This record gives sequence, C-alpha cells and structure tokens, in this order.
Amino acid sequence: MARSDLLLNLVEAERSGDRQRFLMVVESVIAEERKKHHHLVADRLEELISTTGASATDRYQSPPVTQDGLLLEVIPRRRLADLSLLPETATSISEVIEEQRRRDVLRTHGLEPRHRLMLIGPPGNGKTTLAEAIATELMVPMYVASYEALISSYLGETASRLAALFEFARTRECVLFFDEFDTIAKERADRHDTGELKRVVSSLLLGVDRLPSHVLLVTASNHPEVLDRATGRRFQVHANLPAPSQAQIRRFVERMANRSEGFGVTPDTIAKTMTGSSYSEVENLLLDIRRRYVLGLPDADLKRTAQERLGRWRNQKS
Repeated sequence: MARSDLLLNLVEAERSGDRQRFLMVVESVIAEERKKHHHLVADRLEELISTTGASATDRYQSPPVTQDGLLLEVIPRRRLADLSLLPETATSISEVIEEQRRRDVLRTHGLEPRHRLMLIGPPGNGKTTLAEAIATELMVPMYVASYEALISSYLGETASRLAALFEFARTRECVLFFDEFDTIAKERADRHDTGELKRVVSSLLLGVDRLPSHVLLVTASNHPEVLDRATGRRFQVHANLPAPSQAQIRRFVERMANRSEGFGVTPDTIAKTMTGSSYSEVENLLLDIRRRYVLGLPDADLKRTAQERLGRWRNQKS
C-alpha cells in the first residue's frame, strides 16, 4: 500500500488539475512498489500513465522505454566507512542520505529531499566509489549511464536516447550515475561544436529537471571548467574529492591494514613513497602486495614483498 502522504498528494494534484505534479506522485508510487518487489502493480501503473493523457511518453516524444543497454546496473558493495572524504564533503553526503531516508518527514512539511549531486576531482580519488557507497547506504540499485550506447553519430539520436534513459530511471528508486559528465554536458557556447551539442545538452538539462526526488542523480567530472554553465545551477550539492595528502594516504593504509594482516611495512613508509598518488593507485599497490605475498606462500615474506613492490613503484615514477 502506498504511503498516506503520497495518496494525499495524489488527490490534491488531481483536484487542482496539476497534471505534472500528479504524474510525479504516481512515479513515486511506482518506485516504492518496485522497491517492495510489487512489479506487477508497478508495471501496470507505468503502463497507465504511459498511455493516457499527457503521458511521460508524449512529453519526451520517444517510443516505449526499455533499458536497451543505455544503463548498466551495478550491485553496490562499498560503504561510506570505506572512504576517506574531506570533512565538509562527508557532512554534505551524510545530510543528503538522511534527507532521502526521511523524505516522508520532509514531505509532510511540503519539502523534498535534495537529489542532485556533482562530484568534482582528479581521476582515481573516489567519485565512482562514493556514488556506489551512497547506493549501498540507501539500499537502492545503482545505474551507470553507458556512453557507448548513449552517444550516436546520427542527428538527434543521442538526445532521443537520453530521453529514454531518464524515462527508465524516473519510476525507479535508485542512484543514477553519470561518470565523466563533461562528455555530454559541455558548454553550448563552444564555437567548435555543432548544433547537435546544443540539442544534447538541452535534452540532458530537461531530463535532469524532470527527475523526481526519489532518483538520486550523481555526476562526476574531472574537468568542471568545460561544463555548460547552466548545469551547475541544477545541482544542489557540489562535493570536492581532491588527491589525498600524505597524512590522508597514511590513514587510508591504516584502515586497509586493519582488515588484513597488514602490508609488512609501516603505513608511514607507504605514505611517504606514494605521496602525490591517487587513492586508486594506493589501493592497487596494496592489493598487489597482498596478491604477490599470497601467491608466494608458504615461503613468502610480507616485508620483503612490500619493499620489492614499493621499489618498483619508485622506479616507475622516476
């Protein structure tokens, strides 16, 4: 059974003639029914709003939507506790998660939770991992936009596929993730680009605007300076994930060491060697040490293995 606040919103929207609000509330009901695995009810509701009145299909001028490879579903496993975040970033993300978990409380006061996040930082420092951790904390699926399927060389096709992608996501409670967001959200004033870019960005912004609050949109960019200026206004939270300092690398190594037998050398030694590296590079080296140690058993020496791998890292960097 749908929650009472959704039912009240549904009736109020219909009585006031607010068709857009009515459809958004129905989409929220569909998302809740899918979360409860009531797929027959959800499919039937989706069919009804797609075939009557000002349906979602009519609004987007696209055929009935299926995934069609536009989205890749990721089973989230990472936790927020696994990540090293700036204090202000950790606070912002925790607040968004709380708002999503308690959106029924917000709705009783006429408020919606924030649901559009932009993650900014150099590669390998946890943007994708953070999106996955958010999905884990909220216990919802994570869908990742597949640019290989999304971007077409045919005129107008990319915008149409974007519309299909958003239509699929609207009726699902989920984390919708766009990595390398600048791939499709470039500045429309760029004189080197064609009119097709303007159509794609316009379609993208329209889809973002129409996402209901039960869809948590997370985007990641290594080059925010090339993003279209209108995109920044759409996102309620901007979070920075910079490369780690030596102290942050040490804490990261300590946390990983606590889950295993350690790495044979002190976290300080590893942090000093890997200063200037990304979290991804540090994690890959730590896993490499463990792999070589395990495969060398029973004669392997963990300290010797770590020193050899760290030496190889120094040589590669120099």
